Amino acid sequence: MFVPDRKKAEPGDIIAFEQGGKMVKGKVLPSKTKNSIIVDISDMKDYETINYGYPNTVISHKKYRIVENTSADNENADRLRRVFG
Repeated sequence: MFVPDRKKAEPGDIIAFEQGGKMVKGKVLPSKTKNSIIVDISDMKDYETINYGYPNTVISHKKYRIVENTSADNENADRLRRVFG
């Protein structure tokens, strides 16, 4: 059974969610939505069948898990740049 996170994903993060009975991974895109995120799933092998041919999908904050937090990596890189010039 899939258990979502309580954290909110940021643009650039990789998330996993269940759609149509399959586990799907995608990259979070920038958006102005408040209760959901827009995800690019075009890297998935069969995204045409999963999402009716569209490369993007909208997912509620209550229905995904963060797999790779790239925004934290960017923050760490910014801190290092400030410290080391």
